[in-house]
Amino acid sequence: MFLKIRRDTLIILLLAFILIVAGRTMTYMAYASSSADADGVAISGVIVKGNDIVPLVSIKNNIAQAGFRQGSYIKGDVLITTKREVPLSEAISNAEKFVKLTTIPGTKVTPIVAADVKVDVKTGIVTVNVIEDFSTIEVTNRSSGG
Repeated sequence: MFLKIRRDTLIILLLAFILIVAGRTMTYMAYASSSADADGVAISGVIVKGNDIVPLVSIKNNIAQAGFRQGSYIKGDVLITTKREVPLSEAISNAEKFVKLTTIPGTKVTPIVAADVKVDVKTGIVTVNVIEDFSTIEVTNRSSGG
């Protein structure tokens, strides 16, 4: 059984196919010839794991203070921010210190006792694992109860 297709419909379908293939080929060639690696790998996001009480925003703000924020990028073993260039290992240790200083908003309580910061230098994703321990916090009641 043969389908009857008019000649002009066949030509239109053939031209559409050629245009799609040509467009895909040009897109691939533009991507393959781009020099995006010359600038390094941009910090694309921060993933926080293990927090229960401390808000994500507070932890992400402290990570940003260490240099892992939008506009920063990794070039080799160096984190380049808008203000300075820091060795990646130093930036990671600073981020771990800053995460441990994160407080619960409205208090001076710092429940994070350990932090592990890992940076994927190929994708620019920063992963932060935190451990909260409330047993080490000294809480005193300062209200005057009658």
